[in-house]
Amino acid sequence: MVQIKDLEEIHLEYCRANTNKRLVNYLIDLVAFYVIMFFLGFLLEIAFPGAIPYNDINPVLDRVVSLLLYAVIMFTIEAAFQGKSLGKLITGTRAINVHGAPPTFIQLLTRNFVRAVPFNALSAFGHPCVPWHDRWSDTYVIDEKLLALQQRKDVFFKELREEKTAVTSEDKNS
Repeated sequence: MVQIKDLEEIHLEYCRANTNKRLVNYLIDLVAFYVIMFFLGFLLEIAFPGAIPYNDINPVLDRVVSLLLYAVIMFTIEAAFQGKSLGKLITGTRAINVHGAPPTFIQLLTRNFVRAVPFNALSAFGHPCVPWHDRWSDTYVIDEKLLALQQRKDVFFKELREEKTAVTSEDKNS
């Protein structure tokens, strides 16, 4: 679990995942969603033959139900894995709240149901990449490597200052 301690020294803006990683996350998660839906549909058809109508599906209703199921499944996955989905696991990214902690239950719920808003996917393009589902839920998707670099940078400069202070005090004693 990522818990960011010295938030004054860590700039989460510099740790944001870029648009390309966000797009890869979405595509991987979308494929995973379709695999899950195929598996659930297969099980439903085995348990209740003829339960899924193949020819009489209203396209608008189909889209609305798909968006809601996507939101529920993504919410469940991100809640279970503290801000990570399969796409985020593969790309090394994670959803966090603006305080650097894992998103709360409400933030994850908001984040995943806002995905059903029309044109939400288009809101992700641009720099920095801040789609509506992040903005409205007060969350970020960060690149974990960039976060680790930010954290090491602070340690590096602290050690460098301490080393410089020690060298300076040795020079004064000589």
